[in-house]
Amino acid sequence: MGEVYKNPVKKMIPSKLETGFQQFLYKHVGPHIPKSMTPNRMTTLSAAGGIFSIVMTLLTNISSWFWLGTIAGLAVHLVADDLDGFIARSRGLSSKAGAYYDLMVDILFSTFLLISIGLTPAAHLLPMALAAPLYGIMNVTMMNYIIYFNEFQFPRLGPIEAHISYTVVAICAMIFKDSEVFTIFGSGVTVVDIIAVIAMIPMYYEMIRMMITLFKRLEESQK
Repeated sequence: MGEVYKNPVKKMIPSKLETGFQQFLYKHVGPHIPKSMTPNRMTTLSAAGGIFSIVMTLLTNISSWFWLGTIAGLAVHLVADDLDGFIARSRGLSSKAGAYYDLMVDILFSTFLLISIGLTPAAHLLPMALAAPLYGIMNVTMMNYIIYFNEFQFPRLGPIEAHISYTVVAICAMIFKDSEVFTIFGSGVTVVDIIAVIAMIPMYYEMIRMMITLFKRLEESQK
């Protein structure tokens, strides 16, 4: 039988909103999770919520009311994504495979959700395509923090901030639909396009900051 995996990584979450939300879930939801629910099953539930939100987003090409389904899927993904780690730590079920599974679900969910938003009448593909790689690149940087420093460095704008942004996009898409605010070089710009560009500015800053900080720490560690 293989050795039980004990996660030595120090988790560092600068977002007070993320920390507060996690503590709320751990206190009020965690004790009621069935014993049969394993970390990987909770991650699968997270993936199911993500897939549901992506499908609902694509269906908004039929009716804007499907954005409500997007919001519901986002809620399931967010809650389950926080609780899989809680189950793993509180029950001594942490595993390298589970950590990898969780990470890949998060990256794929974020990437394909943004692309699916770009395929709806409420937005254009270009701004969403520019936003899609952000979460994946941040996660690669986070993985390298773990590899080299045993630190799970969350970005300052974490998962809950991202999910709030997605929810704002869904609500605005329901309200404004495909209405164009202005045009640039003959191409219309929607409310969702504007939100995406505004949200990308701090996210790109955070991505670059994390990359540069890691690079400098790696350089210092070699001296």
